Amino acid sequence: MKKISFLFIPIAALFSCQQTKTTQPKISGDAAFQKLSDDFLLGYLNWRPGNGVALGYHQYDGKVTDLGKESLGKELDRLKDYDQKLGATDTTSLSPKMFYDYRILRSAIKNEILNFEDMGAYNKNPMTYAEAVDVSIYIKRDFAPIEERISSIIAIEKNATKVFAAAKENLKDTLAKPYVETAIQIAQGTTEFLAGDLKVALKDVKNDTLMKAFNAANKTAIDAINAYAAWLKKEKLPKANNNYALGEASYKKMLLYSEGLTISPEKILAIGLAELKHQQDVFNAAAKTINPNKKPVDVYHDLQKDHPTAENLIPDVKKNVEAIRKFLTDKNIVTMPATVNLKVTETPQYARATSTASNDDPGPFETKATEAFYYVTPVDAKWTAQQKEDWLRQFDYYTTDNVTIHEAYPGHYTQFLHLNASDATRIEKIFGSYAYVEGWAHYCEQMMADAGYGHNGDTVLAAKYRLAQAGDALLRLCRLCVSIKTHCQGMKLDAATKFFMDNWYQGQKPSYQEALRGTFDPGYLFYTIGKLEILKLRTDYQKQEGANFSLKKFHDEVLNHGMPQVRLLREVMLKDSSTWKEVL
Repeated sequence: MKKISFLFIPIAALFSCQQTKTTQPKISGDAAFQKLSDDFLLGYLNWRPGNGVALGYHQYDGKVTDLGKESLGKELDRLKDYDQKLGATDTTSLSPKMFYDYRILRSAIKNEILNFEDMGAYNKNPMTYAEAVDVSIYIKRDFAPIEERISSIIAIEKNATKVFAAAKENLKDTLAKPYVETAIQIAQGTTEFLAGDLKVALKDVKNDTLMKAFNAANKTAIDAINAYAAWLKKEKLPKANNNYALGEASYKKMLLYSEGLTISPEKILAIGLAELKHQQDVFNAAAKTINPNKKPVDVYHDLQKDHPTAENLIPDVKKNVEAIRKFLTDKNIVTMPATVNLKVTETPQYARATSTASNDDPGPFETKATEAFYYVTPVDAKWTAQQKEDWLRQFDYYTTDNVTIHEAYPGHYTQFLHLNASDATRIEKIFGSYAYVEGWAHYCEQMMADAGYGHNGDTVLAAKYRLAQAGDALLRLCRLCVSIKTHCQGMKLDAATKFFMDNWYQGQKPSYQEALRGTFDPGYLFYTIGKLEILKLRTDYQKQEGANFSLKKFHDEVLNHGMPQVRLLREVMLKDSSTWKEVL
């Protein structure tokens, strides 16, 4: 792999472009910072009660964010005020641990401001409102008696009309077409969930009075969401445009505030294209081992034919989950807790518009409903035969194991287990780096193939796993390239779809879904960025530790310090400060 260097920048430089001219009282010492951060978190979660519930703070059950224009303005002002207060902090007075948390919190606040101002979460993105009436957590996790959870659902559903009134007030007259279309899909998925899975989940509740109130509130919510979808179709879709690009200035802010990166998008694209070529070489070599008489893409397509049926998709995904966990223990790859609680199931209807497979863990502060969900999106009965086949080809048996490695063991679910068991602070458990979280899971795919998972020395079988792993690496590299080309260079959806098809070697349906995601999730380039950062950290850590190095020791260290930007993790794990600068 080509060695690339990202520059580490000190905290003063990281935030200098947004320094305030307003005089703020000096914050000095750990105690003062702790109070400031506690005050911020209180307001942060009060305004985002849904986040609080997801984290496991059930004092927020049944509450909904006020998305009215006045409320949005006050929250943005509050974020800017705390940004100024943090800017006035004497960071030299903080202990190393507090300085670590300080930088995590400062980046998180700047990201929130970016979300308001540059990303346009509330005035450009109708998906924000389509996702706002989400009550799924109240039926999938048993953290309170069912009657209490139904009461929370009722309270949320009663607010649905306010949510969509706010949407109509806040959203710009002309919106990006991919945003509108996806918001409509999400709204339709939500109403199907409310009218279907939600009612089925509550069918055995015997409290007639409560269920009467629920049915009334549920109908109100369904009607409100359907009306919102109809409004989007009638008022927004006909005049929608393709102006979804962030632009280079905002994109650079995203890189800076999310991961502390000052490298230009053009340079990152060059890195991505070079790595794309490298992974295509790996892909081609694996295909040649499997069948030297066929073109590599044809070998890959043959491999993809070995996939489950639509009916057997979920059962087949389940088969190797525990085998992968056992491999980790047998090979001493990472510490695995003896007790786990992971359920493999279909992606909920409302989330299928934007997900192929995903991990949904309980909150780090959840004490009762501790189950996690590994979701896999099934085929849609309404798709054409070719679309169904294209979808299932993503789940050939080798790729499916790779997806499990990413989402469950030793990927996201293992990440969650370590976070919960660690002594990470509240700030470290609430705020996470996109590149760290997704980069770790993506890194695990290559690491497990390198460690020999799945083949017991069989050369051809090993090549099949490597081919699948390289195929998924190509997906993440296409995301990196398409993200930058879309948001900084004007690439449109059709061209982005073709880029995926040409370089990921998948069909039109999944390629379009990936290109579509790139219009509203420019940060999906961080899968590859994070993976490369972790590989560089491993190289440096191994050099430092010498004979004391082991994969298990390295992985446990990576997982036991919250969810930080990898550049911050380098400070914790590497003794020589001169090595902190080279993130990649």
